[in-house]
Amino acid sequence: MKTSFHPQRRALLAIALAAGAMLTAAHAQTASWPSKPVRVIVNFPPGGAADQLARAIGVPLAEALGQPVVVENRGGANGNIGGEAVAKAPADGYTLLMSSGGMVSVNPHLYPKMAFDPAKDLMPVAAAARVLVFLEVKPSLPVNNIKEFLAYIKANPGKLSFGSPGNGSSPHLATEMMKIQTNTFAVHVPYRGAAPAMQDLLGGQLDFMFDPGIGLQHVKAGKLKLLAVGSAKRSPLFPDVPTLDEAGLKGFDADTWFGFYAPAGTPPAIVNRLNSEINKILGSQAVKDRILAIGGIPAPMSPSDFNMRASIDGARFGALIKARNIKGD
Repeated sequence: MKTSFHPQRRALLAIALAAGAMLTAAHAQTASWPSKPVRVIVNFPPGGAADQLARAIGVPLAEALGQPVVVENRGGANGNIGGEAVAKAPADGYTLLMSSGGMVSVNPHLYPKMAFDPAKDLMPVAAAARVLVFLEVKPSLPVNNIKEFLAYIKANPGKLSFGSPGNGSSPHLATEMMKIQTNTFAVHVPYRGAAPAMQDLLGGQLDFMFDPGIGLQHVKAGKLKLLAVGSAKRSPLFPDVPTLDEAGLKGFDADTWFGFYAPAGTPPAIVNRLNSEINKILGSQAVKDRILAIGGIPAPMSPSDFNMRASIDGARFGALIKARNIKGD
């Protein structure tokens, strides 16, 4: 007897077979991942906190994955250039982004029109570190502690200049927070990254800067003066240095979370594998030491917790950006 199928049943069967084939292909792709080098795009120039974190984690991650991890710097537009490159890359686990949390939580408030939507086109993979900011001044500035600095900047409105990695970067927002709470004014000089701003602070072209940790070696060498920490708690690296909260700026906290992102649609199994490996790496003493050396604190967490952290930061920094009418570079 000949069996026949209703046209609708045949269509449903075809859809089911196609879906099954797609699942099989996706499983095979995930099971064989990684079969070639993994590229990590850092959306800031070499030498900054994101770059240092990517390279510190990249070496042990390559060992864990059994494939090279290639770090590539694509700075510009407060991280948007590198972020867009990853957002538009194939969602196959071979292209990742290392960025500050500002990519998702800050940039949408700075740029009314972006070539991609960070919240929709990127997905969190793993946090790397909570990066603190340190208020540092050039040695020739006639202040030796935070109280003297705040008195000096009040007495010299508009005469001091400060640098940052760009409009809306965490060092810039930290300074704006300080200016609001102290009713002071200083001239902002934005750069294309923290490293070139630090070079000008060392050269005396800038008076002060909220440093995301890359200048701490110069503090230890006596080339810069560290006055305060822009975090809720003191840095374990400098336990005698007060926070700005302790200096009278109540509730001051300009920390930001740096971490890895992938193009939206990257298979969950690959994201989970990366998250697991990176969290393990953050527990190793060698990587801990490298993160602590730039004043950061290792921050292993799940992708969902990392995403929640970005949402919280987006709310608090977004309000500041609106209040100060800060625009993207």
